Amino acid sequence: MHKNHKKRRRSVRLQRSVLSAALCALLLTSCAPASRAPQPTTAAPYEEETGADYEQLTENSLKEQQRFADLEESLFQDEISASRLDLHFLLKNPEGRGITKTDALIAPISMEAFLQTRNDQEELRKELSGFQTALLTDDQKLTLRILESLMNTEKKGEGLELYSQPLAPTIGTQAQLPMLLCEYAFYTRQDVEDYLNILEYLDTFYGQILSFEQEKADAGLMMSDTSIDHVMESCKSYLLVPGNNFMIDSFKERLNALPDLTDDAKKELCARNEAALEEHFVPAYKLLIDGLEKLKGTGTNEKGMCGYPDGKAYYEYLVYTATGTSYHSIDELMTATEQEISDNLQITSKLLSEHPELESMLDNYQYRQTEPTAIMEELKEQTLKDFPQLPECSYTLKDVPKALELSLSPAFYLTSPIDDSSQNVIYINRNPIYDNQPLYNTIAHEGYPGHLYQTVWFHTHCDSDLRKILSFSGYTEGWAAYVEALSYRLDNGLDPLLGELLEANSKATLGIHAYLDMAVNYLGWERKDVQKYLSSYFSDPESIADSMFETMVDNPANYLSYFIGSLEIRNMRETAELQLGDSFNTTKFHTFLLDMGNAPFDVIQAYFTTWLMNQKMGN
Repeated sequence: MHKNHKKRRRSVRLQRSVLSAALCALLLTSCAPASRAPQPTTAAPYEEETGADYEQLTENSLKEQQRFADLEESLFQDEISASRLDLHFLLKNPEGRGITKTDALIAPISMEAFLQTRNDQEELRKELSGFQTALLTDDQKLTLRILESLMNTEKKGEGLELYSQPLAPTIGTQAQLPMLLCEYAFYTRQDVEDYLNILEYLDTFYGQILSFEQEKADAGLMMSDTSIDHVMESCKSYLLVPGNNFMIDSFKERLNALPDLTDDAKKELCARNEAALEEHFVPAYKLLIDGLEKLKGTGTNEKGMCGYPDGKAYYEYLVYTATGTSYHSIDELMTATEQEISDNLQITSKLLSEHPELESMLDNYQYRQTEPTAIMEELKEQTLKDFPQLPECSYTLKDVPKALELSLSPAFYLTSPIDDSSQNVIYINRNPIYDNQPLYNTIAHEGYPGHLYQTVWFHTHCDSDLRKILSFSGYTEGWAAYVEALSYRLDNGLDPLLGELLEANSKATLGIHAYLDMAVNYLGWERKDVQKYLSSYFSDPESIADSMFETMVDNPANYLSYFIGSLEIRNMRETAELQLGDSFNTTKFHTFLLDMGNAPFDVIQAYFTTWLMNQKMGN
């Protein structure tokens, strides 16, 4: 144990999400004008301290560097040990990192836990301010700046803990946890025991969530009845039917792959799994359904987040948590979003005007590869052109169980443990409602050069365990959305002009979702306002206005991670292309972003300025 490591584990909540999901899109064919967006300002690099005696400086530097290294290790140990579930997905071999136990099976969701996290964050904020930045290594300076930015963002949410939303139709805890359980790898017999313990704990855990929801209701902060219905509908997907049970099938598959288990042992464990499902898993979802039903009528806000007393402040916190943006206000973000929509819809209009034959292609086009594995392999080959080469790694493509298609995203990537980059799983949702989202681009988002590529690159190029578990969805989802857009213009079998049209259309579509996210949750737009806005783009806005409004209410700031994150990246690329001209190298730009890893854009922008300067000097 390191000297700065406290006996009580800190709960700062730094770790990354295990699941990264794709979003669905719509096809647009018209454009609307918007004003020019202000560009985000770039933070200045940190001033370095000089003038100390060399020997003394060296000694002081080593002491400060060791002190920071101790803090990093302490934070890593605390965060990764928050629960058995977190630990298992983030580390294949925790004993190799000196971790032998965890404090909980699943990280708790309660006001007590949230308030403890706030206290721990405040302690960390004070601890970070005590470091002499100039004495740290370059990597440590970067980690320090990332942690400082994160703590400053978390400060915005102080006192607003009851606004947290653990339940949501597709991205809520109740929707994502079963998929995590299905992918809970069995390396040893103990892993099976831990899994069964988690499964048996699920009704207790969901009871804990219901208690939190009751506190929200008592404070007048409960979700609307419409949102409750959406969550309840999601829960019904997990009322498993005997004989058609993906939880039983996945358990058997993992068990059969575990060596040195006798047939009797397997039989016993399968029986325990079925009993846990019957006595705990299904009752847990029934508990949620019944509990939420009783809470109907307690939520009076039918608007977005800003309809709650401090909802506007909480939404601002969510925005900066979700994006890590370098823009200074939501108003700036909305203006930038309007401009991005306008620019891309002007591109679509120009292409359709100059090449009217493209319109007929929109309803009947096909990529060269249509099967998931073939798409992955083609995309892997395509990344060699404009991206640094990734070390060879394995992956598995799976279909979402049919019973869960309506309650899950179009696709999602399950990240590999930080000590084993070979375990990469991508789930594809085959529900026909997602047929408007081409599989080729979805896999580009989740696989190469999206989440899988991004994750494996950083795991193999970063020495900091702490940095590998940091979570900034604006960076991760922004990167995935950025490369998804690029995938339309790869050598993929499409007519190049059609690819350009589809790329611009996808950017505009995501921008419209992002704008509505902010308009509903920050400006207070109602259903009629959403319909009026959509009438600028659709001939029949009534058919989608309600679902769009409800999506934004159910998932505040969710679309912003994708859109604003990709906008930040495109802004940097456009700046680099403008300033470097013919010397701009796409691979070098992508390598810079990949090497930065999970970080907020206000930090990345400062390093981008330095990178750009070095490129100008030919370094």
